[in-house]
Amino acid sequence: MRTTRTRNRRPRLAAVVVGATALGLVAAACAPPATESDEPAAEAGDVPDTPSEPVELHILDVAGNQKLTEPMVDAFVEAHPDVISSVTWETGGAPDVTGIVKPQVDSGNLSVDLVLTGNDGLSAGIGQDLWVPVVDDHGDRLTNQENYLEPAAKMQELAEGFGVVVTYYPSGPLLQYDPGVVKDVPSDPQELLDWAEANPGKFGYARPANSGPGRTFLMGLPYILGDSDPQDPENGWDKTWAYLKELGQYVDNYPTGTGQVITNMGDGTWSMIPTTTGWEIEPRSDGRLPDTVEAAAFDDFTWVTDAHYAAIPKGQSADKISAIVLLLQDILTPEQNAKAYDHGYFYPGPAVEGATLDLAPAESQQVIEEFGRDWFDDLIESEEKATPLAPAEMVKAFDIWDREIGAGKYTEE
Repeated sequence: MRTTRTRNRRPRLAAVVVGATALGLVAAACAPPATESDEPAAEAGDVPDTPSEPVELHILDVAGNQKLTEPMVDAFVEAHPDVISSVTWETGGAPDVTGIVKPQVDSGNLSVDLVLTGNDGLSAGIGQDLWVPVVDDHGDRLTNQENYLEPAAKMQELAEGFGVVVTYYPSGPLLQYDPGVVKDVPSDPQELLDWAEANPGKFGYARPANSGPGRTFLMGLPYILGDSDPQDPENGWDKTWAYLKELGQYVDNYPTGTGQVITNMGDGTWSMIPTTTGWEIEPRSDGRLPDTVEAAAFDDFTWVTDAHYAAIPKGQSADKISAIVLLLQDILTPEQNAKAYDHGYFYPGPAVEGATLDLAPAESQQVIEEFGRDWFDDLIESEEKATPLAPAEMVKAFDIWDREIGAGKYTEE
C-alpha cells in the first residue's frame, strides 16, 4: 500500500536472514518500479551539510513504523522546506526488503530513499550489502544518538553502523487475559501450562516468524525457564522446546499473524494470550478488544527489547543523504521522539532520554492515560532487559519452532 504526503517548503546483525531474504526475492515482482537517479551515488566525504536544493523522499516502511514517525517527518518537512520538499510512503513486510531494495541497489536506480525496519529487515539488508554505513560515515552529524536510553543504545549496537534506532520499546513477554474466564492468573510458565491443560483450546499465540508477540514469547521463555543459553536456540533451549511441545498439546492452532490473535481474544475464542506492552494497549484503545481484558506479568521474567531502525540504500545521492541525516538528527530530539507514544502501539516508544509523555501530542497523552497500565512503567524500570536473538540465531529458532512446534497447526489470517 502506498500513500503520499506532500508539503511545499542488537550479537551481530551481519548474518544473512535466510528466510527473510528468500521471501523478499519473491516479493520483487510487487516492488515499485525504480527510476534512474539524476545524481551519482555519494562518497562519504562528498555529503554536504545541507542539500544543494530541496529533495523528495520516498520511504519504505516494513515495520509498522509509519504511525510512530510520520508526525516527526511531517514536522521536519514543514519546518525545513529548504531540505525536504515532499515525502511519499510505501508499506510492506520485513521479508519484502531484499526483493524491493536489492534490484534497485544492483541497478543503481533507486526509488526507495529510506527504509524503516526492525532488526529482521535490517539484517537481511546487511547480509545482501544493501545499506550505507550511515553511522560510520556520518555519526558526527548524529550527535543525538548520545542521548539514547540504555536499552535503545544496546539495540543500536546490533545495527553495526548500518541503521539508526528511531523508536524503542521493552516489548514483553506479558500475558493478556479475560478475567471472566481466567480466575487464577498464572504467575509462572508451569501455572500457565496447568491452566492450558485445564482449558484446552483457550490459550494460543501466533507463529513467531510472523508475529511480534509470538516472537517475544518465544525469546522470553529461555530466560524465565532458566535455559543454559538464552541466545542459542539450537543448543541452549532444551527447557524451552520441551515446554512449548507440552504446551502445544492444548493449542488448537497457530495463526500466521497477530491480527487473528486479537480477533480470537475479542470474540472469546481464546481467553489468554502472550502479548507485549504495545499490543496490550493499542487494541483496547481502538476497540478491537474490550477494555475489560486484563494484563499480567510472570513473577520472574526478563524483557526482550525491540526497536525500529532507519536505513539508507546504497547508491543514494549526496543531497538525499544530507537531508536524511538532518531528518534523523531531528527525530532523535526529545520533542520529536516523544511523538512515538502514538496510541501505545510501541509503548513507550521513544528511544532517547527526555522524550517524556508530557511532550507527546495531547491525543497520545489521553490514550495512555485512559488505556495504559500504571504498573507498566514500574515493571520497565525494575526488570532486566535483554536484546533479541542475533538474526542468524533467530532464523534457527523460527525453523525449529516451525518444524517441531507449529507443524500442521498453522491457520491463515
